[in-house]
This record gives sequence, structure tokens and C-alpha cells, in this order.
Amino acid sequence: MRVPAAETALTGQRPLSGSPPARAQGSEYAQLSRQIKQAGLLQRRPAYYTGKIIFTAAALGAGWAALVLVGDSWWTLAVAAFLAVMFTQAGFLGHDAGHRQICGSRQAAYVLGILIGNLAIGLSYGWWVGKHNRHHAHPNTVDADPDIMLSVLAFTGAQARSSGRAARLVLRYQAYLFFPMLLLEAFSLHVASIRALASRASRHRAWETALLAAHAVSYLAVVLLVLSPVKAAVFIVVQQGLFGLYLGSSFAPNHKGMPILSAADRTDFLRRQVLTSRNVRGGWLTDFALGGLNYQIEHHLFPSMPRPNLRHSQALIREFCQQRDLPYCQSSLLGSYAQALRHLNTVGRPAPRRARPARHRDLPQDPGTANNAVGAVFPPAGDDKPHVLHELK
Repeated sequence: MRVPAAETALTGQRPLSGSPPARAQGSEYAQLSRQIKQAGLLQRRPAYYTGKIIFTAAALGAGWAALVLVGDSWWTLAVAAFLAVMFTQAGFLGHDAGHRQICGSRQAAYVLGILIGNLAIGLSYGWWVGKHNRHHAHPNTVDADPDIMLSVLAFTGAQARSSGRAARLVLRYQAYLFFPMLLLEAFSLHVASIRALASRASRHRAWETALLAAHAVSYLAVVLLVLSPVKAAVFIVVQQGLFGLYLGSSFAPNHKGMPILSAADRTDFLRRQVLTSRNVRGGWLTDFALGGLNYQIEHHLFPSMPRPNLRHSQALIREFCQQRDLPYCQSSLLGSYAQALRHLNTVGRPAPRRARPARHRDLPQDPGTANNAVGAVFPPAGDDKPHVLHELK
């Protein structure tokens, strides 16, 4: 069967198992897809992305020029913070290129992706595309979504219980450690990129390796030529740490704290994408700061939809969900963080011993469910509770 283009997750590849079914042209997703296409919301926005790429490239160039002009001074830490922001903004463009939001040609999207990912910010674009494609096909699905298969965090009670004693001690405080650990996210992504290129044969590995090496050499050369060794080390730690924190904080609101699906779950594509995703309310500043990821429901339903069209599709998709009693989760940015941390706190805490009577401060033990965890350490979010239009019947 032919798979509709709107259902393709990344780079025009055929979706992995669990992607939207193409068997019934009259399915609910097919109905929604026709409405989105008729509204012209899947049409690419070349003028928007041309301006966005020029702005981001100019800002990156200005950041590196500022480092040289400021010279061997501690004021370069301000430049490090600025470059961390622009590295993340470039990462958002790489994300859009991977979904072929920017250009329809697979080859053009790949070239743009490796220039942004490998050369500009030092992350393997090819490795990330494969990983992210699996996430889109199986969001929040046990043993299928790589984003919930991390060695340093537990997203289900089973993951926490299967960890070793030392790991369980860390997981007990994972809600407290989550944001501090994001300071290491960029370093982790760099290491994963190098490992992927070193261990996996791919058609374009030589190009990706060359561009990744060019980034590393030029990055270190500029920093070490301008700054003294101590200042250079601090600059790298600050720039990469803030880059990881910003990048991780932008992706964190999307799915963490939302329902976790079992490996055997057969929920249809429409419900699987909507029920496991969370939108973040906000205006143009939120759109800019989160790179359009705040429209996570719309993005997961139509990954190839250009970023500026996501906001325009929201009302249509929200109404479609409302008409079918399908929960549409939306929260403030702080509220989304609170929900995610409550879930991590619940999952990471061990179940109470049976011999010990339950106390009022013990958390409810249902780590497989996302939104029912209310603990003493992370109280309810009040008005930041997800706004659900209707309960799923």
C-alpha cells in the first residue's frame, strides 16, 4: 500500500512499523489529513526558511567574531551563552530539515542537514535522523521509543526496578537531577555522534565524518587561539553546558509526563500521536524560543508541516479532536516542566515495603501512568494542569 506523504516522519523514508495505517481512506486521520491539505498547511515556506537560515548563520558568525574581538577576557563567557542559544536555534533548523519541512528534495534536505548538524554545531545529522524517526513512529512506547530508553533516567516503574542498586539511588532523585543533567546533554550528543560514525557503515559516513572533524578542529582552534588555556576550558564548559540545557529544555515539555504505551499497544496513529504529546501555550516568543516544538501535537500528526504553519493548523486540529472526544493536552511551559518532574519523581521512588503502613507523604505508586503523580516534593501545578477538552471514551 502507498503511504501518504503527510504520514512520513523524516527524510521521505517509509515510516517504521506503528506509523499511520493507509488501509482505510476514510479513517479519522485521513479525514484530518484532507482538511489540512485543503487548507494549504503542508505547502512549504521557502521565504520564511531563507530568512531564518540567513539570520541564524549571520548570528553564528557574529558570535564567533565577537569572541575574537573581545579577546582573552572573562567577558567571552557572555559570548559563550550567546553561542549556546544560536547553536540551539541552528539545531531547530536541522530538525526542520530532517523532516523535509524546508525543501522537498531528499538530497537537498540531507546536504542542508549535515551542514547545520555536523559542520555548524558538531552533531551527526544522519545518526540523529534515524533516532528521531524511531521516536516519531513510536512516541512514548516501551522498548521502541529511544527517547525513553535512557541509561540515566527511568520513565516507567519497570525501568526503575530493573536498574542496579547504585542506579536506583540516582533514580530516586532523578527529578532533582534532571535539569542539572541537561548541562551534560551536548557532550553526550557529541560522544553519541562520534560513536555512531565510528561503528556504523553508511553511504555518507565519509562526508559526515569530515564535516564533524572540521567543526571540532575549527571550534577548538578559534577558542584556543583567542583564550588562555583556563579561560578556553571554562568557555567550552559554559557554551556546551548551556547549549545542552537549552536544547534539552526545549524537547522536555513534549512527551515527558504523558502516557507511556506498552510495546504491545495497537492504538491507531491519530490517538497514539495526540495522547502522548503535549503542547505549550504561548505567543511569538515561545514559538521562537522552542523552535515550533511547542506545537508538538500538530508536529507529530504532520511532521513535514513547515514550522510557521503549525500555529495556523492548531485550531483546526484542536476542533477535530474535540469533536471526537480526544484529549488535547496543552499547558504553560512551567506547567509542562512540573508535570514532567512529578512523573520522574513518582517513577524514581521505590514502592513502599508491604510491612510498613502507608503514610500521607508517600507518593501514589502508578509509575506507568503519566498524569496521576502528585507528590509531596512536587505539588500539583494548579492552573498549569493540562487543559483537556474531553476525556477519551
